[in-house]
Amino acid sequence: MIFTQYYLDCLSQASYLVADEASRQAVIIDPRRDVADYLAEAQANDLTIVGVINTHFHADFVSGHLELAQETGAWIGYGQAAAPEFEFRPLADGDRISLGDVTLEIMETPGHTPESISVLVYEHADDATAYGVLTGDALFIGDVGRPDLLASVGTTADELGRQLYHSIQTKLMGLPDEVRVFPAHGAGSACGKNLSTERQSTIGDQRRTNYACQPMSEEEFVAVVTEGQPTAPGYFLFNATLNKQQRAVREAQASVPALTDEQVADALAGGAIVHDARPTVEFSAGHLRDAVSVPADGRMAETAGMVFTPDQRLILMAPAGLEQDTATRLARIGYDNVLGYIADAEGYLERHAGEVVQASRLRVDQLDDQGADVQLVDIRNPGEVAAGMIPGATHIPLPQLLTRTGELDSTRPIVLYCAGGWRSSVGASLLRSRGFGDVSDLLGGYGAWSVEHPVAS
Repeated sequence: MIFTQYYLDCLSQASYLVADEASRQAVIIDPRRDVADYLAEAQANDLTIVGVINTHFHADFVSGHLELAQETGAWIGYGQAAAPEFEFRPLADGDRISLGDVTLEIMETPGHTPESISVLVYEHADDATAYGVLTGDALFIGDVGRPDLLASVGTTADELGRQLYHSIQTKLMGLPDEVRVFPAHGAGSACGKNLSTERQSTIGDQRRTNYACQPMSEEEFVAVVTEGQPTAPGYFLFNATLNKQQRAVREAQASVPALTDEQVADALAGGAIVHDARPTVEFSAGHLRDAVSVPADGRMAETAGMVFTPDQRLILMAPAGLEQDTATRLARIGYDNVLGYIADAEGYLERHAGEVVQASRLRVDQLDDQGADVQLVDIRNPGEVAAGMIPGATHIPLPQLLTRTGELDSTRPIVLYCAGGWRSSVGASLLRSRGFGDVSDLLGGYGAWSVEHPVAS
């Protein structure tokens, strides 16, 4: 058997290739939209990709099922409860897919979404115990998929939570301890709240250590898995919808062009926005007025989906050599309206010095010196603020800031803070681009403030 896990750190997303060494037939599970790596491995190992399986309609990225089907002619499989616009192979509980001796078996595991499935992988067709199970967003390492995203219209979080209880407690925990667990996400994903940095585990380990896999009632399970979930980025519903549609296919070698100064000027005059993907320190030192900072050195795509909308036209100002990578990362969440990039950021800023401004960032002592008129905004997730907030702060999670700017007074100073300073710089730049004049963020975030105020924290 050939078994490969592909992992994207920026989205904490895992996809898989499973193939039979004799038949050379392969299936890809939960592929990302840029499919070159799967095609390259297939070519290098003389494999034929015969099928693509999505464990559910993903909300946090655009799946590459249509791209792979176009490149290879493979069938597209979803759980039988799915109803996409395109032709698909409905997969029911207990269905077995033979790749030769290697065999896949479908296990319906609804709860994160109604159509969610897991895929058991048998190294040999007659093995009594599976080599592993690809759990999608049902079971993570250290957590389970959240049932409250409401990516599937018409099903409530409570209904999904009860479905998930039986998928986890009965079906997945009913597997032998030695079965390996391969989830679709790891630490950092907003699809759960307690995901591990480990990329594989076993059913036995999860039975012992995963809080959601402990014996409990259905009511206790629903309560514990929905409490303290991170605020979902705004693009999640857009992606879940897009993954059901017969959308445009992104070509494997897609790229964006370098723009001239004149093209940039025309685009800005037409309402385009500069996405500044340089490091925070460079952005703070000098950036184009109204540019929004989402640095490439962090969870860029997910964060961009919080502060930009899919229809906005973007101009990239990225670190040298990362322009195409930045565009690809945006395309992974369906943000295809990238007009191009500014090739020489430093030179462009020098040529347009009159439009360059600096970002205000305050130390803790400087925040302490602010008057009572300052609006203090905590943009962390609900689980983070549960441990404490700076007195007087208003809680607006970063994924909600775009739609809740009306709650802030643009005539008064604003200071944003997060855990360490990365997200607050993003949020502050968003407010400035929306016409807020006096906006700062806190260097070191709540962590730095807590050190200086140990009793109050």
